[in-house]
Amino acid sequence: MTDPQWARVAELAEFGRRGKKLVTVGSERIALFAHGGEVFAFQDACVHKDRPLSRGTLLNGRVVCPGHQWAFDLRTGQAEDRAECQPTYPVRVEDGQVWVLVRQPAASASASSASAAPSALPAADLVQE
Repeated sequence: MTDPQWARVAELAEFGRRGKKLVTVGSERIALFAHGGEVFAFQDACVHKDRPLSRGTLLNGRVVCPGHQWAFDLRTGQAEDRAECQPTYPVRVEDGQVWVLVRQPAASASASSASAAPSALPAADLVQE
């Protein structure tokens, strides 16, 4: 996707006790993580071995990849003790709705740093898993 667009991807009430959810917007698989009253969005495929981060574990402000236990900071995507950074997406939460700015994911963007107002993508472009 070349033009960034805000997509409504979930409701806060949909996050289970594990605090994670996988959504697909267009061709983008996005792993959502709810932690500490905030929501963070990562490209689902781990930069290390393409394992699905949506199957990972939330632990101490990090998501731990199920493949080789690489740990990524929820705010920055930075891998713990490694140079690699997991791509992230900006997130907004408004009235219990979770919005993600869908574009090429940023390798180091803060999950809550975007300032543009959300506008919905057509429903056909959004698939929740």
